[in-house]
Amino acid sequence: MFKRVSRLKRKRSMMFPVLLSFGSNLGERHKTLDSAWYALGQTDTIQAVRLSSLYETEPVGGPTGQPKYLNAAGIIHTTLSPEELLVVLQKIEADFGRVRTERWGARTLDIDILLYADRIVELPMLTIPHPEMLHRQFVLEPAHEIAGDWVHPLSRKTIAEHRQQFLATPLDSYSTK
Repeated sequence: MFKRVSRLKRKRSMMFPVLLSFGSNLGERHKTLDSAWYALGQTDTIQAVRLSSLYETEPVGGPTGQPKYLNAAGIIHTTLSPEELLVVLQKIEADFGRVRTERWGARTLDIDILLYADRIVELPMLTIPHPEMLHRQFVLEPAHEIAGDWVHPLSRKTIAEHRQQFLATPLDSYSTK
């Protein structure tokens, strides 16, 4: 424990805040999301800061007949570049059985980078801010819970302001009880 704290103190000045989105609609969804969050925190270059509540939602887009998703948002701090972070996240997805066969298809685990500090990234394999985040209630609701005051670098509005469009149909948090 002492080594982990001292390592983070050394790197704190180089760490960037990142907002992530998590989703799962296959297998033991709750266990997968908890375990993926734990795996992130075990990565030397990532500090897992805060995870939102879980929200159960209907699939949006993709093939019909998919099971419901469990969704969450998480804040991490990292020394990785956005591209390096994407590689780590895709490895964690693969470790949990993610196979990319169909766009917006069912999956054991999906982890998306929503915001990376105030950076704007446009690469063939990565766009930050996430291009669909402002149109997805299942992303904005958990993100608002933990990062409502974060500012979207393109719109210059907070997550809380963007969430307003969905207030007529709020999501209920998921309970394992």
